[in-house]
Amino acid sequence: MSALILAGCGSGPGTVEVTAPTPIGAAAAQCQALMGGLPASVLGERLRDVTPADALAAAWGDPAIVLRCGVPRPKALVATSACFEVNGVGWLATQDGRDVSGDQPIKGTLTFTTIGRSAYVEVSVPDVAGRSAADPLTTLARPIQHFIPLQHPCQ
Repeated sequence: MSALILAGCGSGPGTVEVTAPTPIGAAAAQCQALMGGLPASVLGERLRDVTPADALAAAWGDPAIVLRCGVPRPKALVATSACFEVNGVGWLATQDGRDVSGDQPIKGTLTFTTIGRSAYVEVSVPDVAGRSAADPLTTLARPIQHFIPLQHPCQ
């Protein structure tokens, strides 16, 4: 799992601990630019602090929706993987490292990873009643389109 919630002091949620991705070259620069262009809220959930603070990652809400930029290519991504598009961005959906087909109900955290972009962006979305796991992707698609160039369309 890519995010853990740590207990924090005070009334708000604590810091979100993430595994920091380590992109290189152009992907690192693109991810750094993306971090500066992310929204302050996703689905009404406010941006939270992450640790390490310099990770190319962001989190919103509690339980946290976590975005990490510059992650490695997912092992589940193969030529026959399902690619679905949300607001012009292609995504691979996985749970516990396995492709999610959409044929059966899903419970728990889903991980969405961009397909066809020059850097892989991963968004982990916890199961929350009343919303689709893909809902946060509608807000995050625009900055991803702007900062992470398309190399080939979702097919």
